[in-house]
Formats: sequence, C-alpha cells, structure tokens
Amino acid sequence: MSRVKIIIPERIPDYKTTLSIRVTDINYGNHLANDKLVALLHESRVLMLSAWGYTEFDVEGVSLIQADLMVSYQNEGFLGDQLSFALYLTNFTSRSFDLLYHISTIRAGQVLTIAMAKVGLVCFDYVHKKTISIPAAFTQKFSP
Repeated sequence: MSRVKIIIPERIPDYKTTLSIRVTDINYGNHLANDKLVALLHESRVLMLSAWGYTEFDVEGVSLIQADLMVSYQNEGFLGDQLSFALYLTNFTSRSFDLLYHISTIRAGQVLTIAMAKVGLVCFDYVHKKTISIPAAFTQKFSP
C-alpha cells in the first residue's frame, strides 16, 4: 500500500493552538474518529485566521476554498487528549497555498504524533465562482 507522505517544515509554526478530544469525537473503536479529526483541522484553521483578523470569507478581501485534503494517521487519539496543532503555510502560488498540520499530544511524558495533514487552499470569488489571485498583502505577511 502506498502511504501519503506529508513533510512538516523544520521551522517555527506559523500558528499553534490546543484542542481537546471530546466524547462526541470518539468512534466505535474508542478513539478519535477520522471525520472528527477533519472537523478539528477546520476548527484550528478558523482559529488561526481569526487570530490574524481574517475569516474564511475575508482574507484581505478574498475568500478561501478548500481544494484538497490529505491526512496521515500516526497514532490513536483518546478521550481527553489535549491535541496540539502546529500549522504551517507553505507552497504559495499565484492563487493558492498549502496549510500543513502537525497534530500531537503528550502521553506518558512523551510527545506523540497523532496525525499530519495537508489542506490545499485556493483564493475564490464566490460571486463569480472562480479562482482569483492571492492578495499581495497576505503573501507579504506569510510567504517565506
């Protein structure tokens, strides 16, 4: 089986937050459900944008739309785990960029990677239903 490969940059994250695994996030296997992890990715992205004064509908005047998603599950997450989300903006093009996630928890005194993810985000004009350029003000702040 071919596995998804997500390479997390070796630098300080652009944003960090912590979210708890709630009872509603647990599946019949008694661990974090895959659909709930995707919801937590979305929540951490919204928190990141909010911390910078943005929303998904207003990043320097343009909207973002998710183009793709990859998740590499590494370990189970359990009820009550405090998940650390480290987010990295990478791979800027004229209309899109990638958001990489490293999700971890501390268990038995050790940092344990729960998952890594990549979301492709595209600048989008919802009125005309087409992709548009990333605002220069955004790339100047966050593009390496």
